[in-house]
Amino acid sequence: MRETPDIRDRHDLDVLLRRFYGAAFADPLIGPFFTEVAGTDLEVHLPHIADFWERALLRTADYGRDPFAPHAALHTVRPLTAAHFGRWVQLWHAGVDGLHAGPRAERAKAQGERIALVLLKRLGGGSTEGTGGGFVPLAALELRSVA
Repeated sequence: MRETPDIRDRHDLDVLLRRFYGAAFADPLIGPFFTEVAGTDLEVHLPHIADFWERALLRTADYGRDPFAPHAALHTVRPLTAAHFGRWVQLWHAGVDGLHAGPRAERAKAQGERIALVLLKRLGGGSTEGTGGGFVPLAALELRSVA
């Protein structure tokens, strides 16, 4: 059994983010937000999101964008619900767990959950307590690695 490394650098983040977005774009629940509603060009989006995660996990990049604004814009076109954020978190955890283990990987997963909850609340998604509103607590899920 090979040892799974922690997230070490920008290269690790790039690989993780490509894997995650590959799964997210293909997902029947959240994929349409990327492909149809936002028309996301991954090659344009990836450097910005990698800056965000590099700043959050490695403290080696600047990120001066407003991460709420694009989600608010999407929400006005097609409402983002707790189920959408729950699925995002599931895919994020699966992507991280499939490639990495260690303190930064754990921090990435925890940060992803916090981001999902904050965005859901700010978008008016109501209570995120328990399973209200369709948000599925990760502790109740068995996550598998996304290919």
